Amino acid sequence: MRQTLKFISTRGQAPALPFEGALMAALASDGGLFMPEVWPQLSADEIEGLAGLDYAKAAYRVMSPYLASDACLQDLEEVLSDAYDGFHHPAVVPLTQLGPDSFVLELFHGPTLSFKDLAMQVVARFMNRVLKRQGARATVIGATSGDTGAAAIEAFRGLDAIDIFILHPKGRISDVQRRQMTTALEPNVHNIAIEGTFDDCQAIVKAMFGDPELRGRLHLTGVNSINFARILAQIPYYFTSAVSLGAPHQAVAFTVPTGNFGDIFAGYAARAMGLPVQRLVIATNLNDSLPRALASGAFEPQGVVATSSPAMDIQLASNFERLLFELAGRDAARIRALMEELRTTGAFRLSQGELGQLRELFGAHAVDEQETQMTIRGVFEETGMLVDPHTAVGITASAREDVAPTPMVVLSTAHPAKFPDAVKRATGRVPEMPERLKLRLGREERCASLPPEFGAVSEFIVSHGRDIPQQAEVDA
Repeated sequence: MRQTLKFISTRGQAPALPFEGALMAALASDGGLFMPEVWPQLSADEIEGLAGLDYAKAAYRVMSPYLASDACLQDLEEVLSDAYDGFHHPAVVPLTQLGPDSFVLELFHGPTLSFKDLAMQVVARFMNRVLKRQGARATVIGATSGDTGAAAIEAFRGLDAIDIFILHPKGRISDVQRRQMTTALEPNVHNIAIEGTFDDCQAIVKAMFGDPELRGRLHLTGVNSINFARILAQIPYYFTSAVSLGAPHQAVAFTVPTGNFGDIFAGYAARAMGLPVQRLVIATNLNDSLPRALASGAFEPQGVVATSSPAMDIQLASNFERLLFELAGRDAARIRALMEELRTTGAFRLSQGELGQLRELFGAHAVDEQETQMTIRGVFEETGMLVDPHTAVGITASAREDVAPTPMVVLSTAHPAKFPDAVKRATGRVPEMPERLKLRLGREERCASLPPEFGAVSEFIVSHGRDIPQQAEVDA
């Protein structure tokens, strides 16, 4: 039997927790992000053995080392089977060839047509089972720049043990994304439109987790990608796609449209586990804090710019802290100093050693609106395939990286029907909307609108949440 794996904070001043504790706490008590004490390893034979397995079985083999001896391990097989049973493609994450050594990994076949479903359907089932074992209730809070909220609400709607509150930037997500959230009318679902940016939403959520009284009173837990369980559930598709292209005997490169750095960090985790990943390419829109950091060594978020790829309209990528922890040799004091510098000055600078490691594995490219439109049009004209703006950003960025003859996989994170206006502008075609999405969008909406203020949001959550039993305890 493998030894229990503990999860530690990037800031080094919170207790290490088993997987179940890290799952329910989401954010470490010192404000840091949970990371595994060590990266579990898969041998070349174990990686090769993933070939031909259905997706849920492959995901079990990749994820189970993180849950060794944890109470959640007994749930893992059934959780994965249930989570992916509702996906609308037999492969769950099919790989499509775009050109010579160029592939698109379709991650949008879940219930909300977003890659977020792959993790959220897993996390919700885990949390519900933990709470039932403990006889407890919890409050889930999260911030979304578009797809996370819809995926979270779809996964948690109707659960008796959990109330869910999702914050989104008012007027800064697509109509389809908004209605996927606001048409969920179950009593445990609450949508809040914040009159600001995604970064404002994320700051409020972090502040709520940083308030010990409020956190304990509501038994707060989070489902943003600050929760390591989200990262963990995204690691398997890096393995399955790479194996289908020849891994472990063939290295593979990945380009990831990313805003909060969670999805691409899952690729880093796969590499740390032994997958031969040659290159990880950060693809962003005009919100280019990460490409600028790779170019100059200075991480200096600026104002958020609204684009046609709103899930990437983020300047302050929370999960970048996890990578910094790795680059700094897991020196928590260094991370505390960098995060304090960011808080007080709005920026920090990487050391030469940290920057060198970053550039060795990662590339990063910002793609403007005209390039995004041109790529949507070009892909359609050349292949007949319609892609959403986020995928187009990824395809554009991938073309700027010379990794030949290594296969390059672009992660396609959303169905084009979620962004019909952008696709129509580029191609003149309106992407066909799946019937399950049509049914959702015609329903009544329910949403509150609040200023970007901690007090207003926390008061709303306290007043609208269902009573939490005093005896219920969530391990935090």
